[in-house]
Amino acid sequence: MKYLVRAKIEVDGNVDRPDIIGAIFGQTEGLFGPDFDLRELQDKGRIGRIIVDIKKQGSKTVGEVLIPSNLDRSETALVAAMVEFVDKVGPFNAKIRVLDIIEVV
Repeated sequence: MKYLVRAKIEVDGNVDRPDIIGAIFGQTEGLFGPDFDLRELQDKGRIGRIIVDIKKQGSKTVGEVLIPSNLDRSETALVAAMVEFVDKVGPFNAKIRVLDIIEVV
């Protein structure tokens, strides 16, 4: 992989990893057209498996989302922007903020 998108996530409720991953795929679907469908990009090996590391803090869930990317820098930035669009995980409000895009050599 060429790049790694690193983002922080905060959810106003207790959720699990599959809930977060499902929200990312569900809410970004069709956002930038078929060329940037995350399932399609993953099937083609253009992005890797999305890694979610979370912990519960009282009634909140916080953590980090990592998305390995084999796309070029501008396309990776679009994927990062798509992920920031996610505002719900299940019935709970959520906020994803991209911290950085790391070049992996």
